[in-house]
This record gives sequence, structure tokens and C-alpha cells, in this order.
Amino acid sequence: MTKIIFMGTPDFSTPILKKLAESYDVIAVVTQPDKPVGRKKVMTPPPVKVAAEELNIPVYQPIKLTGSEELDQIIQLAPDLIVTAAYGQLLPERLLETPRLGCINVHASLLPQYRGGAPIHYAVINGEQQTGVSIMYMAKKLDAGDVISQRALPIQLNDTVGTVHDRLSVLGVDLLMETLPSIIAGTNERTKQDETRVSFASNITRQDEWVDFNRPAMEVHNQIRGLSPWPVAYADYEGKPMKLWRAELADGHGARGAIIHTDKEGIVVATKDGAVRLKEIQPSGKKRMAAASFAAGQQKDITGITFNE
Repeated sequence: MTKIIFMGTPDFSTPILKKLAESYDVIAVVTQPDKPVGRKKVMTPPPVKVAAEELNIPVYQPIKLTGSEELDQIIQLAPDLIVTAAYGQLLPERLLETPRLGCINVHASLLPQYRGGAPIHYAVINGEQQTGVSIMYMAKKLDAGDVISQRALPIQLNDTVGTVHDRLSVLGVDLLMETLPSIIAGTNERTKQDETRVSFASNITRQDEWVDFNRPAMEVHNQIRGLSPWPVAYADYEGKPMKLWRAELADGHGARGAIIHTDKEGIVVATKDGAVRLKEIQPSGKKRMAAASFAAGQQKDITGITFNE
């Protein structure tokens, strides 16, 4: 039976690992180290580690794969194939050259669009009408290898990065399982990426999370939904950061960033060319709540208050 090493870290990767283990001999899993999570900094394993332990598959967690003892141990396992999905580190050349069938990656975009660590986020933030999954051979250059197979997925107006993520994870499982037999048999196709169409999706920074209401309403809406439910967009409200979990396009005009009015559906904020209605927010130091409840609970009329002043 084909010996496979799986490399992945977040929730996106876990269904892929589980399905792979049903039909193939997954001899090891490589994932990122446990990390402190939350205010109490509780050491928490990545989702892929949890899944691997449930499947009784050995787990390796090198802080940095290149030059590590774990790398030598992984190479000594002599896998026939390495499958990665959102692992989070570049694979060293020694490892790329180890499996006889190569190293393949399940990437959450229609390559060559959105190479990098946050392809789903940027597809939504940039207002794309579709994204997809690519199964590709891994190369030394980030997400630049030949594409084996692809499948597209539509993005709806009110999709979030979370809803698109979940559908892409399922799509990734299906496409990988359909593609693997041809890879193992050596009959698969491979297509070089068009370098003139390359775009990148670097990891989200704190600056990327800040909402500027001086931009068009559609861009603001796309940014908020493209960061929900993680890491979540924010704007400054009366000098403190307020997380903006959910919004929608709305009618209205006013000074950019100003609250035009509140209603039972939320808080309407003016943008460059219109308005958005904030539906769910999280004031500094408080829990996530309906924007309408926040407005109703204030001891003053918040109309006219401007975000980011």
C-alpha cells in the first residue's frame, strides 16, 4: 500500500486527513507546535494533531522543519507520497525530493491566483465571485508548482471567510480523493502555472483588520465578511477598538464613518459612496452582541458618533 505522510495544521486540514486515512496508509502526520490560546494562554494542540491522535497516527511537531531532528526522522520513514494542506511552513528541498511520487498540496484557491497563507480571506475581501481548490505539486517557490487538478466554488454576496472555508474544505477532500489514484498510477496531468496571472495572499496583519469607512460601501462590507469569524475586523469607537463581526450593505449617506441612524436591524454607518449596517459587534472588553442591542442599551443617542475619530 502507498505510504503517505500528511502535513497540515488548522481546521481546513482535518477533514482531508480523516478521509485520507480511511483509504490510504497514513504513516505519520506533521503539524505545527502546540500554542498558547486565550487570555489564560492555555497550551492548545492544532486541530490536525487532535485528529491524528484520534486516528492513532504518530505526530511530529517541529518548530522549524528545516534543519530539525524531526526532518531526518520524517525522511527515514521513506514515504511514497507527501500530502500537505495548510501546513504553514515551506518544505525543505531534501524533503521535496524524498517521496517517489512527489509532494502535493491542497491549496484553497484557483492557482495562480492567491498564492500564500490567506487565500480564502483575500478572495472574499477582494470581492471575488468565485474561488476554488487546486491540487498541485510542491516546488521550492511558494505555491508555484504544476497544477494537477482544480475545481471552482462560487462566493455569494453575504458569504464570510468562515462559510467559504467550510465549503472549500469539503471540496478539497473530494478533489483530492478523485485525483490521488491518477497520481499514484502516474497517469495524472500537470499544468504549469501562468506567471503573468500570479497574485499573492500574505498572512493577515493587524493593519489589515482595521476598517476605513472612507472607502466604498462594498469594499467595507467585503472586508468585514472577509475577516469573519477570524481574525475579525475592527474600527475605533470613542477611542477604543470595536470588533465588527457582521455587516450588510445599507441605504444612506452622511459624513464618512458617522453613524447615520440606528434601527432594529443594527447600526448604519456612512461610507464613501453609501452605507453599511453593522449587524453584530463586540465593544472593547465586552462580549459579541447584536449591534441593535448595543445601540438600545446606550444612555445617549449615538447618531452622529464617528468611527476612527
